[in-house]
Amino acid sequence: MGRILLIVAAVVVAFIVLGWVLSFLVGLIKWALILGLVAAVVMFATRFFRRSPGVRG
Repeated sequence: MGRILLIVAAVVVAFIVLGWVLSFLVGLIKWALILGLVAAVVMFATRFFRRSPGVRG
């Protein structure tokens, strides 16, 4: 009986740790995508505004 409870407790702890790790990884991927999108927008904006003064003048 004690061994079964120990196995069940180990499985529950393993699922908790797995959930925490997956949540952490998904959070990292989310922030990497957000930062990549911001970097792409900044690059596009700098290229767009670099060409604009030649058109105005």
